[in-house]
Amino acid sequence: LALCRGRVVRVPKGPLIRVLGTEVVIPCSVSDYDGPSEQNFDWEFSRETDFVRIVSTWDSTFTSEEYQKRVGHGDIKLRRSSNDAVELVIRNIQPTDQGRYKCSTPSTDATVQGNYDAEVQVKVISDGLSVSGSKARSSTSLRLPEGDSFKLRCSAISNSPEHTHLQVTWQIRSGSTWQDILSLTHEGKFQPGVGYEERYRNGDIRLDTGANDTYRLSVSQASSVDGGAYRCLVSEWVRGADSSWQKIQEKSVEIASVAIQRTDVVISTSNVSVTERDSLDLTCNITTDRSGIFQAEVMWYFSASPDDTLSDAQILLSVDRDSVVSDSTLISLSHVDRNSYRLLVRDVDVEDSGYYFCQAAIWVPLHNGSWHKVVERTSAPVNVVVTALEPDYEVFLNVSKMPKFSDDPTELNCRITNAQDTEANIRFTVSWYYRKRLRSDDVVTEELMATMDADWTLLLGDRSRERTQNGEIIFSKKAVDTFSLRIQWTSESDRGDYFCVISAWSRHRNNSWVKSKDVTSASVNIFWATQDYMLTVEAVKLKPFFVAGHTFEMTCKVSSKNIKTPRYSVLITAEKPLTDQSNPNGTTRIISLNQDSVVRLEDWTDQTRVDGVVLEKVQENEFRYRMYQTQISDAGLYRCVVTAWSPGGGGMWREAVNGLSNPIQIDFQTSGPVFNASVHSDNPTIYQGELADLLCIITMEGMALEPDDMSFDVSWFAVRSFALDREPVLLASLDRRGIVTQSRRNGSSDVSLERISPLEFRLRVHSCEDHDFGNHYCVVTPWVRSPTGVWQREPNIKAKPIFLSVKMDVLNAFKYPLLIGIGLATVIGLLSCLIGYCSSRWCCKKEVQETRRERRRLMSMEMD
Repeated sequence: LALCRGRVVRVPKGPLIRVLGTEVVIPCSVSDYDGPSEQNFDWEFSRETDFVRIVSTWDSTFTSEEYQKRVGHGDIKLRRSSNDAVELVIRNIQPTDQGRYKCSTPSTDATVQGNYDAEVQVKVISDGLSVSGSKARSSTSLRLPEGDSFKLRCSAISNSPEHTHLQVTWQIRSGSTWQDILSLTHEGKFQPGVGYEERYRNGDIRLDTGANDTYRLSVSQASSVDGGAYRCLVSEWVRGADSSWQKIQEKSVEIASVAIQRTDVVISTSNVSVTERDSLDLTCNITTDRSGIFQAEVMWYFSASPDDTLSDAQILLSVDRDSVVSDSTLISLSHVDRNSYRLLVRDVDVEDSGYYFCQAAIWVPLHNGSWHKVVERTSAPVNVVVTALEPDYEVFLNVSKMPKFSDDPTELNCRITNAQDTEANIRFTVSWYYRKRLRSDDVVTEELMATMDADWTLLLGDRSRERTQNGEIIFSKKAVDTFSLRIQWTSESDRGDYFCVISAWSRHRNNSWVKSKDVTSASVNIFWATQDYMLTVEAVKLKPFFVAGHTFEMTCKVSSKNIKTPRYSVLITAEKPLTDQSNPNGTTRIISLNQDSVVRLEDWTDQTRVDGVVLEKVQENEFRYRMYQTQISDAGLYRCVVTAWSPGGGGMWREAVNGLSNPIQIDFQTSGPVFNASVHSDNPTIYQGELADLLCIITMEGMALEPDDMSFDVSWFAVRSFALDREPVLLASLDRRGIVTQSRRNGSSDVSLERISPLEFRLRVHSCEDHDFGNHYCVVTPWVRSPTGVWQREPNIKAKPIFLSVKMDVLNAFKYPLLIGIGLATVIGLLSCLIGYCSSRWCCKKEVQETRRERRRLMSMEMD
C-alpha cells in the first residue's frame, strides 16, 4: 500500500449538464501530496484537441489572450475553499463554453507519484423552463377574514432536451427573507417547511397538481401568520453520471399578496373598582370584518392571577352558538347585539376581586349543513377590585397588673372602643406581639406570641408555645370587646414592649370569613428595677496537717445578696499537678450536690474507693467535703464551685449566679523511695518470625522496702514511627494483682507479659512481623504500703523508649521460589531436548542422495 500511494487530483464525474446563462461551479481538489499544505491549481479548456489556459492560482500571466477579458471582468474566477481545493466559477455560461475542462496541480512532491491533473466534460443546454402565475387579476391581492381558506396556483413546464425533473416550492415572505411552506421535491415527495409540519399533517396545508402543469397551494384555517407575499419557486434537476441529483437552475414568480383580517375579542372597560354589595357590569365585544352568516360562542372566566391559563381559571357563564346560556343564581349573561355579550354579577363580595376575561369562537355554516369553527380568541384580563365595607373602631391596651419583682404575674387587656358600622357579619380577633427594647438604636423586629383566626382558634408563636402549653402564659377573651394576656411568672426575658392587633373579619355569601381591617394598639413597656446578684464562697481546711492514708476534710460556706429564697448546688473540683498523666487537662470534677440535695459522683474513677469521697449539707449555707484514705496521687488544689438557684414559675428552679471558692491545697511531705524505670533488650534488631525480648527494669532510690510492701502496674506501649510523631498503641498491661490484659492485634504475631523478678517485667513478641517495628516503652505505676497497712499510689513513671527493628531474611524468602524455578527450568529443558530428538529422528528425516565420486590419485607435475 505504501508503494501505491501518490498524489490524486479529483474533479466531478462528467458530463456536467448546465443551462445556458446560469452560473457554473466546478470543484477541484488534491490529496496525498508532499510539500506545503497550500497547493496551487491551473485550469485549461479544450473544445476538441488543444487546451487553452484559463486561470491559475499562482501565475497571473497564465491566462491566455482569449480569456483575459472575461477573467478581468470577474466572469471567470477561482474561489479557494481550502488549502487543497478550489472552485472554477463561470458566470453566464454560453454554448462556446461547452467542452473539456482540465484541472492540474504543479508538483511539490519529492518523487513523481500519482496523477497531477483531471478532466471533466461540461455540456451546455438551452433554457426550457418557464414559470408563470394565475392569469386572474383578483389572485394578485387577497383580503379575507381570519379562519377562512384560500388557494393559489402557479404553472411550471420544462422543454429541456435532457431528461430533467422539477421541484416546486411554495414560499411566504417573512420580513426580508422567504420561508418554505410546502414543497413537491424532484423525487416526488412532499416536504413541509419548518413550522408547518403540524398543519400539513392536519390537512390545513396541501399542494395539489392539476391540468396544464399547474400546482395549487390550499390553505385552510388561515391565521395572522399566513398574511404576506407568496411566490412559487421552481428548480430543475438532472441526474449526474454518479447517479446523484444536481440542481441546474431555478426560477420563481410572485403569485399573490394575502392580508388576513384579525378577529379581536375585548372587554369594553379596563380596570374596574366596585364597592362590596354592588353589581359588576362587563361587556365582551367581538371585532370582525366577517359579513356572511356566522354565530358566536362566548365563555366568561375568572382567575385570581393574570398569568393563569384557561385550565386553571374558573368558568363563570357561557353561551353557545344556539344562544343557550348556562344557569347561575347571582350571575347573568345577555346578548346585547350581534357582537356584544354582557356579564352582570349582582351583590359582589370581596372574594369576587380578581381578573375577568372572555373567550369567543366564531362558527360558520358549511354546504352540508354542519357548523365549522373558524377562529377562537381570548380577551386580555380585566382587573376587578371589590372594596370591602370596613368597620370603624379603635384599640386601647392597658396593664392591669405590673410586676415589681421577678416571677410576679403580669396581665394586659386589649379593648375595642368607639366601634361603628359593626353589623352581625363582623367578627373581631386579636394578635399579641412582643418587642425587645435595646439601649442602642438597633432595629428589633417584633415576635408573634399568639394570634386568632376567623373561628377564634388560637395559633401560638415560637416565643410562647412551650410556656403556654405548660400553663405559664394564658390568652383569654374576657368580654365581647376585651382580650387578655396573662403571664403567671414573669422573668427578666419577658421585659420589653407589648402591643396587640385587633382584626375585623367579614362574612361572605358562602359563609366564609375574610379579614377586612387591622388596627394596632400603642405599645406598653413591662419593666421593673433589679439589682445584681452577689454570691461569696469560702473554703476552710479543718485539719491543717495530715499524712497519706488519713482523712481530708474541708467546708464551704456560702453567703448571697439580692437573691430571693436561694438554694445552692455545690461541685468539688481538684487541680492536679501537670505531672499527673491521668488528667492532662489539669482540673477534675469529683462530686456534686444539687439544689435538691441529690449527690452525684462526677469524674471519680477510682473503683477501689467508690465510697471514699462524701459531700453533705451541714446547714442551709454550709457544705462539708470528706475524702477517706488519701493517696499521694490525690495531691492538688481543691475548690468549691457553687451555683445559686431562685424559685421560678411552676415550681421550677432558675439559675441565678455562680461562685468559686478559694483553693485548699493537699501536699504530702514524705521521705519514701523514688522509683525509676528503663527498657532494655539484648537484641533490638531481629528478623521476621523471630522472638523479641524487652525488659522493663525498675530501680529504687532512698529508703529500702520489702518486696511485700510494694507492687507495680506495668503497661507496654508502641509508637509505629521513628520520630514518635504518632499516637502510642497499648500492647499489654499487668496490674499489681498479676492480671494480664492484651490489646487486640491484626497480624499473626503475639505478645506475652510476665514478671520475672520483683523489679523486672518482660515483654515478648512472638513470630515478629514487619509492622511490629517502632519505639517501645513501659509505663509503671508504683503502689507502696504505708505503716498503717494502706496501699498508696505513686505517680506514674514512663521509661525512655527503645527502637525495635524488624528485618526480612532474604535467603529464606527467596529459597523456595528459586528452587521451584530451577526445577521447572530443568524439566522444560529436558522436555525440549526430548521433543527435538523425536522430531529429528522420525518426523523430519530426509534421504540425501549423494553423487558417487571417483577416487583418483594426483599426478606429479613432471608426469603431466
